[in-house]
Amino acid sequence: MLPHIYEIPAAVLLIGSGLVACFAGYRMFRFVLGVYGFILGAAIASSTMGASNTFGMILAAIFGGIAGAIVLVLAYFVGIGIVGASLGVLVAHVGWNYARAVEPPLGVIVLLAVLGALGALLLQRYVIIVATAFGGAWTILIGGLTIFGDHRLTAATTSGDVWILYPMSPTPGNKWIPIAWLVLGLAGTIVQMGITAPRTRT
Repeated sequence: MLPHIYEIPAAVLLIGSGLVACFAGYRMFRFVLGVYGFILGAAIASSTMGASNTFGMILAAIFGGIAGAIVLVLAYFVGIGIVGASLGVLVAHVGWNYARAVEPPLGVIVLLAVLGALGALLLQRYVIIVATAFGGAWTILIGGLTIFGDHRLTAATTSGDVWILYPMSPTPGNKWIPIAWLVLGLAGTIVQMGITAPRTRT
């Protein structure tokens, strides 16, 4: 991830993109795919650079982000499947971590990822709404935690942990985080169902 000096701007970007995804994810799904493709591509590309190579990390993040955004936007149905699979993995980690305070078994992660991907393709509208609402809610939480003093985004620079944005990475001991995620995700789902998500895609 990016050096400490870029922590707050990155957090603001996460909150902004999270708000769009959470409350208007279906209507702006291609935009959401682009944003999250950029975040994922930037995270992967920047992790290949040394922690002391600030310029290289920034350059890799930009080009990796652009590539990730293009891939997800062009591969629309693949993007839908990835969104569904990501939601499944998110549910597995949050639920298992909340119940047992340990990482879930690989079999559970794979099963929920596959079910999420299949569900997203079969029930696109509803799965996209739920996935973007809860994915956006998680992004908002990570950005908010960063602004209020959680420095794990910066820690990724030295640890090389590309999955620092992954579920339960920030302050895993705080039991309120999954509850806040659930409440915010449900709020986003309700808003999208009732206001921002049309019945037919235009």
